Amino acid sequence: MRKLKLQVQMTVDGYIAGPNSEMDWVTFNWDDELKEYVTELTESMDQIVLGRKLAQGFIPHWAAVAQNPVHEEQSAGVKFTDTPKVVFSKTLNESEWDNTVLAKGDLVEEINQLKNQEGSDIIAYGGATFVSNLIKHNLIDEYHLFVNPAAIGSGMPIFQNLDSKRNLKLVKAVPFACGIVVLNYEPKRD
Repeated sequence: MRKLKLQVQMTVDGYIAGPNSEMDWVTFNWDDELKEYVTELTESMDQIVLGRKLAQGFIPHWAAVAQNPVHEEQSAGVKFTDTPKVVFSKTLNESEWDNTVLAKGDLVEEINQLKNQEGSDIIAYGGATFVSNLIKHNLIDEYHLFVNPAAIGSGMPIFQNLDSKRNLKLVKAVPFACGIVVLNYEPKRD
């Protein structure tokens, strides 16, 4: 069975965006070691799942990067553009993007169908509501929490919808020179 991995930027106080979706706290000057960590993580997957709100910015951004031969992240743009994507939406009737299909059914059923398909792992990037629901339904197999050196006091959390305690097992904690610490957890499943 394929694993569903979550990669998400967050603040030390647990928010993945400010109250109005602000991302001005994110550290962008990544060091080479962090870039390598992300490369290894993305090389292990062959499908991306996203919520509609994030998809509307994420997919066009990376498509533009992929088409810019002088952009320092062009190879990442090509990877994200060429990788098949599934966008979860209750409001869109058809995909507006290449290499992307919509999932409009039950989240748990749709994710489990994807996990049972042949292939490499799946990565989830967000947004907040979508990720919160993945966590609530215990669908994440690996957490890769990119904790940025900032606290913002309020914003969009991803662990607020839990109806019971979730125990996680720390796989590794990796500090990077740019100030980000990646916390890699797996759920403890009985």
